[in-house]
Amino acid sequence: MADIGVRGYGATPEEAFAQAALALTAVVTSVDEVAPREHLEIELGNAGDLELLLVDFLNAVIYEMAVRGMLFGKVEVHLAKEHLKASLWGERVDPARHRPAVEVKGATYTELKVAREGELWVAQCVVDV
Repeated sequence: MADIGVRGYGATPEEAFAQAALALTAVVTSVDEVAPREHLEIELGNAGDLELLLVDFLNAVIYEMAVRGMLFGKVEVHLAKEHLKASLWGERVDPARHRPAVEVKGATYTELKVAREGELWVAQCVVDV
C-alpha cells in the first residue's frame, strides 16, 4: 500500500472540496484528458463537521470511480451546514487514452484539514493508492 496527498484550494469551502475531488483524478491521469460525457450526483448528510464531510465526500467519489470505472474532470459542490450535494461530470476510463497510473482506494484522516488560509480555503487529506 502507498499513499498520496490530495489538496484543493478555493475562494469557498465548496470550491476547495471540488478541487480536492479533481485532485483524485489527477492522481490517476491528467484532468484535462477527461471529457464531461456522463453526469452523476452525490448527496451526503450530516457528517458532524467539514473535515469529516470531506472524507465522506472523497470516499463517495472514489466509490463511483471504482464501481462505474469512471474518471471525473468537472465537479461542482454545494454545502448547507454539514449537508453536501455534488455534481460530477466525467467518462469511463479509456486505458489507451488516460493511461491510469494508480487506483485510488480510499480517503484517510491523515493530514485531514478544511480551513481558511488567508484569502483561500483549503481541503486536504491523504488517500491510499
